[in-house]
Amino acid sequence: MKRLLAAVVALFTLAFSLPVIASEQDILLTVRAGEDVHEFTIRDLRDLGEREVVTSTIWSDGEQRFVGVSLDRLLSHVDVAEGTLEAAAVNDYAVEIPMSDVRAGGPIVAYLRNGERMSLRDKGPLWIIYPYDSGAEFRTEEVYSRSIWQLNRITVN
Repeated sequence: MKRLLAAVVALFTLAFSLPVIASEQDILLTVRAGEDVHEFTIRDLRDLGEREVVTSTIWSDGEQRFVGVSLDRLLSHVDVAEGTLEAAAVNDYAVEIPMSDVRAGGPIVAYLRNGERMSLRDKGPLWIIYPYDSGAEFRTEEVYSRSIWQLNRITVN
């Protein structure tokens, strides 16, 4: 019983010691393509160019305003044009995203939601968002399953 209590206390201590919002200097995203590894801070992502997506989601109430870098621009920056993406979260949950999704008008890697940075507890600091309200092709169970939050790495296979 003492061990269980000690484990629970340790877990809560770890959970509440995590930063609520990542700093400007923290590496938020790692993109691996073969032997190439690229690391991005929020400033690095912003420098690639911002895109805004205003849409409703199945995880929130009402219309939301997301700002981030287009997935196609991010992958172009790291010189990736083919393969399958494995997008993974802080907790190691991972999804596959086909390169056919990586196109103009497609998903963004969002770092702002309604003008605010997202904490881990609020699906951040990064969340892949599709423009769900812009067309029926973005409102499918398959697309929703690719909308990974707490994103911290992308591997190109």
